Amino acid sequence: MTTADSTPAAAQTGPLSSAADDDWWRTAVIYQIYPRSFADGDGDGTGDLPGITGRLDHLADLGVDALWLSPFYPSPQRDGGYDVADYRAVDPRYGTLADFDQLLARAHGLGIRVIVDLVPNHCSSEHAAFRAALAAAPGSDERALFHFRDGRGPDGSLPPNDWTSMFEGAAWTRVTEADGRPGQWYLHLFDPSQPDWNWDNPAVRADFGRTLRFWLDRGVDGFRVDVCDALVKAPGLPDWPRPTHGVIEPVDGVMPPMWDQEGIHEIFRGWRRLLDSYDGRRILCAEAWLPPDRAARIIRADEMHQAFNFRFLETPWQAGPLRKVITESLAANDAVGAPTTWVLSNHDVMRHASRFGYDGQVELEHGVGADDPQPDRPLGLRRARAATALMLALPGSAYLYQGEELGLPEATSLPDAARQDPVWERSGHRIRGRDGCRVPLPWTEEGPALGFGTGTGSDTWLPQPSDYGSYAVAAQRGRPGSTLELYRTLLDLRRRYRLGEGTLTWVASSDDVPRPGGDDVLHLANGPVEVVANLGGHPVPLPPAARVLAASEPVTTEVPPDATVWFTTGEADTTGEANTA
Repeated sequence: MTTADSTPAAAQTGPLSSAADDDWWRTAVIYQIYPRSFADGDGDGTGDLPGITGRLDHLADLGVDALWLSPFYPSPQRDGGYDVADYRAVDPRYGTLADFDQLLARAHGLGIRVIVDLVPNHCSSEHAAFRAALAAAPGSDERALFHFRDGRGPDGSLPPNDWTSMFEGAAWTRVTEADGRPGQWYLHLFDPSQPDWNWDNPAVRADFGRTLRFWLDRGVDGFRVDVCDALVKAPGLPDWPRPTHGVIEPVDGVMPPMWDQEGIHEIFRGWRRLLDSYDGRRILCAEAWLPPDRAARIIRADEMHQAFNFRFLETPWQAGPLRKVITESLAANDAVGAPTTWVLSNHDVMRHASRFGYDGQVELEHGVGADDPQPDRPLGLRRARAATALMLALPGSAYLYQGEELGLPEATSLPDAARQDPVWERSGHRIRGRDGCRVPLPWTEEGPALGFGTGTGSDTWLPQPSDYGSYAVAAQRGRPGSTLELYRTLLDLRRRYRLGEGTLTWVASSDDVPRPGGDDVLHLANGPVEVVANLGGHPVPLPPAARVLAASEPVTTEVPPDATVWFTTGEADTTGEANTA
């Protein structure tokens, strides 16, 4: 079902840490790299593995514990690499397996673990197994690897059920059989170029086990598992007269038939046993857009280690909803003995430096065009810095998305002709999609491609906005008050005070600390560190004995609107110097 295994030429990368660090993932800060857009090592306008290796010092300087690589596997790139044609190889545009081994060794040498993407719900229509299925007859073993079904209606011209695609339109595509006649239909919850695997078939499970071993044997530290809650579909693929996307919750006690079926847990337990058979320090992180109580079922002690906290990401910049989701997330995960993860941006949603520039809820994956209402960029960045300071003070693990440490905004003026997200075409140009958060990073203020590549050309696979140079790493490094330096400070203090291991306590307001607009203030304690996040429109006073450790905006004795402050109120503390923006 894929290419033959290839072992590294060099000795396999050994364990990164001692047995005392078995639970590193419970408190880790993990940095997501979207390979096409992080750094370009050969100057062709597309990011690659050597480019990433050459920029790993940036991550070490930032102070993260691990990196997560979005797919770098062979792919026709019809969905940004999430249409995988071979799970056990490297796409030539990104480099070679030797380049991957060098990246892994360099990262481990810097004390940074490496997590790779696993995309088990679907593959590319160019995968050898799917091409074989198209060439085979209905009812064949080849077609049994996928969800092929006869159509409904007297001539089979209607899809087998009413499911819709995450990328708009029907979730079924009809094939032309070898004799030229219209034939069966195959299921794709996403683009037609991404057929869903049939996880009821033992052959699919066995082959993904080989894929896991292939990368574990090379020394990877874990897997982020894409769309993991869709692997098992309800028996019979029953109709579901509601959109596939949107809120994924039970309706009248019944989960949608394509999401969060009970059979997924058996799969996850098998994967967990496999990972634990190595050294006990490899992890699985679930991508599942589920409410906290449902997501917590995936991270029970014998299943996955972590699940993304998308409810936190989806919550608008409002004190009440944020307090509610933080409290509910911690309670749900504590109940199964798992850490809570926190995340504000990734490769699928509008960057939070722009998202918070709107009032209220926004469509996270719809994108923004030049003719659409634009975010308030200064307000968005101010709130994003405050939100990050709040997030990094919470116990558990945190995920960062490349460029957020620069305060990078969404690219909202991309030419429509440059868009590559498949939802742009499938929605009839109604939804612009996710390209705006995937634009190549700026490393230098000026020069070709703003330092993204090593060549002399200025073209990148998605065009960089003209003002991105002002956000560049070189423009911010060492500059007091810059977003990059704020992130470095927060991550350093988070480690020094061991906030990831801590316990959150909500601090009630008191008579000696009056708070105008108190309902707009979040005040919490995590160990010796207290945090005040002011989400209202008026300054709020700090406690008289507060010693500021870090702040998202300049502070004196008050916390300004849309700002977060870390402080202590006990004896003089020398573990961290005060750092304000």
